[in-house]
Amino acid sequence: MNIQVFPLGPFSTNAYLCWQEGWAEAVLFDAPEGTQDAVEPVLEERGLKLTDVYLTHGHWDHFAGLPGMDQSSFRTWLHPEDRILVENPEVARAYVPPEIELLPAKVDRYLDPSNQATLEILGLEVGLRHVPGHCPGSILFYFEGLALAITGDAIFQGSIGRTDLPGGDFAVLEQSILEQIYTLPGDTRLLPGHGAVTTVAFEMEHNPFVRP
Repeated sequence: MNIQVFPLGPFSTNAYLCWQEGWAEAVLFDAPEGTQDAVEPVLEERGLKLTDVYLTHGHWDHFAGLPGMDQSSFRTWLHPEDRILVENPEVARAYVPPEIELLPAKVDRYLDPSNQATLEILGLEVGLRHVPGHCPGSILFYFEGLALAITGDAIFQGSIGRTDLPGGDFAVLEQSILEQIYTLPGDTRLLPGHGAVTTVAFEMEHNPFVRP
């Protein structure tokens, strides 16, 4: 699978565009501000159609690009606990700079690992893991066959997601990391919502916030 990362928007939020060689479809994990302008040239150059956008969670910087896109041309997926953040983003106004316009986005499908533990994405079986603590509806996407996981803002290289925002809870995030991330094989690459790629083994040894 091909993965191209685009750090976008005022917080350099990572959008991951994924496609299989020889396929006509592509999917996107998170859609920060500026997504349309960033990914459209790649889609056109490779003859790809964007079919699905998977949101790791409902914070504004991870879906701000959706209102500027043709949302009827693809399906948007999200954990139900974050639905209000995406469909009524003004509820998050307290932690978003006042100069930023908060526009809602449409959610088409819901991701709930308690009801469905796996999902087929681009012909691959992908494990879904609920990793709340940074945001109530945070989801991790685990591509076991590729030894990688797209983690959103649950964990970063040497750090973790903020827990001082509404819905955040350090104890909950710590449990999520211990039970849902550190239980992955050590060589699993972690593709975070911000910053560089890391691995489970590196974080278990070096992350100062959550120790195994």
